[in-house]
Amino acid sequence: MEEALVEARHALERGEFPVGCVIVHEGKIIATGSRLGTAGNLVSETDHAEILALKQLERSAPVDRSRLTLYCTLEPCLMCFGAILISSIRHIVFAYEDVMGGGTRCDLGRMPPLYGSRRVDLVPHILRDKSLFLFKSYFSNPDNTYCKDSLLAAYTLSASFSAPS
Repeated sequence: MEEALVEARHALERGEFPVGCVIVHEGKIIATGSRLGTAGNLVSETDHAEILALKQLERSAPVDRSRLTLYCTLEPCLMCFGAILISSIRHIVFAYEDVMGGGTRCDLGRMPPLYGSRRVDLVPHILRDKSLFLFKSYFSNPDNTYCKDSLLAAYTLSASFSAPS
């Protein structure tokens, strides 16, 4: 998760939404991604850190994807969660909960077979405070306008530095 936080810090330094992602196989990072498309006027809703890491994974040497672990600094959204599921990654670890767009709380049993047949282990709130600090920094900067007046921004700015129970 520390390396995912490094990716998130890189995004924040570029003025981007501070989401970072790494994909790990047998203790080795084999793909990384950090959020793009949130700085400036041309917003991209597909250049998420997880999607960019998955694209990098597609270009790497084949591995048993069921043995991969994906670490990300923000709970994957519905788009990313779906992409992770159909990529056959079974282990997802995230730092900060996305109260506005988190997709991991979907009831997979009610989804079509492509998604509903997948089994995934979710581990939330790993290094949550470090990720929360980055999001607080992002939302506190008036130059950052992405999701500025959103539920996530309000939740983040009022959040305390301890994992929810």
